[in-house]
Amino acid sequence: MASVVWGPPGYGAEYGRHMSVAEHGQFSDAEFAIEDMWLGFFSTKILASGFGQVGDGRSFAFCIEGQKLLVEVYRPRLKGPVPQPEDVVATARRNVVDIDITDQRSLGAAVRDAVALADASK
Repeated sequence: MASVVWGPPGYGAEYGRHMSVAEHGQFSDAEFAIEDMWLGFFSTKILASGFGQVGDGRSFAFCIEGQKLLVEVYRPRLKGPVPQPEDVVATARRNVVDIDITDQRSLGAAVRDAVALADASK
């Protein structure tokens, strides 16, 4: 897995070790990786979405809906490319007012925390 540091040159590799873009879909146990993240600015709205993997084989997806970050965690070994409602094993919603969602590192950290919160609440 290649570590990707989100931010200006000179940021420490600790970001890449804990939050990274996955390469070739290989994860060890307890790893968290955002595989794809999209940020867009449209008039007065900031939109964001993406997906990734948790080291135990589960995947997750996230998006910004209004002022909320919505995260869905899916069961391991999905049968198809699009998760169905029965594949959702945990969800979390979080207010994004206190998060800089224009910064990929901040958004990535919020997603990581929301995935952990979703796991804890199931």
